[in-house]
Amino acid sequence: MIAALMVATLSANAQQMFIKPMVGADLTTLTGDVEGAKMKVGLVAGAEFGYNINEMFTLTAGALYSMQGAGVKDSDVKLKIDYINIPVLANVYVAPGFAIKAGVQPGFLMSAKADDVDMKDHLKKFDLSIPLGLSYEISDFVIDARYNLGVTNMIDKEGNKYGAKMRNSVIMLTVGYKIPF
Repeated sequence: MIAALMVATLSANAQQMFIKPMVGADLTTLTGDVEGAKMKVGLVAGAEFGYNINEMFTLTAGALYSMQGAGVKDSDVKLKIDYINIPVLANVYVAPGFAIKAGVQPGFLMSAKADDVDMKDHLKKFDLSIPLGLSYEISDFVIDARYNLGVTNMIDKEGNKYGAKMRNSVIMLTVGYKIPF
């Protein structure tokens, strides 16, 4: 009887934690003192770990590779900026399977190029965003839509004589699969 209770307790706790591999696309641009920036499509992929506190509230944290940047209007030039983002989100379920989410997202610059010119030395290595979004779960599949509002000025202070500001603006749509453990 004690063994059965222990197994039941372990399986109940296992349902509280999950990993969610996810992949999708993001539409990105740059805001601030940027003229002629237009949306660019990129890939986003990674995984999030989650902990179900109760039926209405879940905390998640993850690591996502994200292709960000922007195109330049009336040109073929594209600023390609790659980040590893670490979203930390609170998920509030307002209906079965439907969650509203918000949190913070530190990001770490991996590369930055304008065509074939390396721009990494001109940008800050750390970026902070505020992700806001919605998700819907069908069985263990999760469709997730987020807007990541950049709050960090991406331009490195060295060489920024005029105090120009440039921030990330990202719309992200992913599909994931929850694997409890």
